[in-house]
This record gives sequence, C-alpha cells and structure tokens, in this order.
Amino acid sequence: MGQANGRKSIFITGAASGMGLATARLFAEKGWFVGGYDVNQAGLSALAAELGEGACIVRTLDVTDREDYRAALADFAQATGGKLDLLFNNAGIGRGGPFADQPFEDVIAVVQVNLMGVLIGIHAAIELLKATPNSLCFTTSSSSATFGMANIAVYSATKHAVKGLSEALSVEFKAYGVRVADVLPGVIDTPILPPGVVEGAPKDGMFRAIPPVEVAKVVWQAYHADTLHWYVPPELVELDKMATLAPEATRDQMAHGGLFNAVSEG
Repeated sequence: MGQANGRKSIFITGAASGMGLATARLFAEKGWFVGGYDVNQAGLSALAAELGEGACIVRTLDVTDREDYRAALADFAQATGGKLDLLFNNAGIGRGGPFADQPFEDVIAVVQVNLMGVLIGIHAAIELLKATPNSLCFTTSSSSATFGMANIAVYSATKHAVKGLSEALSVEFKAYGVRVADVLPGVIDTPILPPGVVEGAPKDGMFRAIPPVEVAKVVWQAYHADTLHWYVPPELVELDKMATLAPEATRDQMAHGGLFNAVSEG
C-alpha cells in the first residue's frame, strides 16, 4: 500500500460503502492520503483499485476488536510518519424494530459497533491525533440523536451517546490541540437504511433523501472549521432545538404520526 509522503491523512471506518466511501473519494480528490477500513473486504479492494495504491492504505477492521484496531492504526502510522489529521469514526450498523420484540443479540451488536467501536477507536488514536497539529476527531452521530426515534431505540441511544461523547471530548481534547466534532445525518441514501425508506421519504424538508456525498462534503468542511455539531441537511438543527425546548410536544407529535415517526417506520 501507499505512503503519505507528507500529505494530510484521514482514517475512515466503514469506508467500503455509503458515507465512508464517499468521504474516501472526496478526500483522495483533495490530495489527502486515505486509510480505508471496513469488514467488507470486497468493498475495500474496490476502493483501493479506484483510488490507486499510492493514494491509500486499506485493511479489514472489526471496530469492536481493540487489538485489531490498534494493529490497523499502527500500520496506518507507519504509512503516515506517525501523523493522523482526521479520524472519521463512521462505521455503524442499523438493526431495529419494536424494542420489546428485538432480539437481544441485535441490541448488543448495535451497542458494540456504534458505541464501543467509537470509544475503542478514539482511545486508540488519541496519541496520533495529539502528535498532529490541527487534527480532528470526527464521528457519525445521527438525526436520531436529536430526539429518540421509535423502532430504532437502541440505535438512537448509541447516537445520543456519541453526540454527548463528542461534546465532552471537545472540551477535554482542547488541552491537546485536538478538535472534536460530529455529524447528525438525516435520511442518507446508504445500504444501512431499511428497504423502502428512501422511496418513502418526502421530496423536500428535513427528511428528504440525501446522497452520501453531502455528508462527505461536511466532513471536509468540518476539518476547516471549528463547529461542533454538523447537521445534514442543515434544517435538522431546528428539530434539535424543538426536542430540547419542548420534549413533551415533540414526543406527542411523533406518537400521533408526525413526519419524524413516519420516516422511522420506513
């Protein structure tokens, strides 16, 4: 695989498809050295072929395996001279259904990938981030972190946790010169969505279907800014405000078939 040779570098989990893939493509176009990581070997091979071996390093990675994560970062650091400009904690899974009927194995799997995978990654990468001026620790949260979304309760809980973690670490990591931010995407047209959600999404408004490249653009913007929470689309910030200022009204609107609940049921 390639070497950074002085280029800025990004480490992306969940890079074989969706938002991770779109981000890998965009940053490679911008001249960055890309580390792409996923459990999908075929997707990673396709990514490496597309970007070219001089532009990237790819490797399978189970984000829930701490030793595997450490080994992936060690390989990446060898290629970048011990630098990491942007850690993009993007890997995630979506398993839903009514909580009372959800297999507990699915509950644990969502928590392990969506929360523990993020904790493992940040904890393992912090020394590289500290060693890199102006570095950014960036994580995929969700619009379901504005107010808990029915039928994906556990997924929503992990994304609330990620949002809170980003806020706390944005304070702690200032002492190291490391910035922290997250993105709260709405309905992004990626394989994680259940069948029918994109087709059933409204044509406009905050829950319209959006291509993953729009999230990739936000990752790029985040590196060049100091904003903590990024919303895709931007109108989702209004839902965050409403959920904070009027949680009971937000709950009742969802329970009576509001747009947010209709989208969640897909």
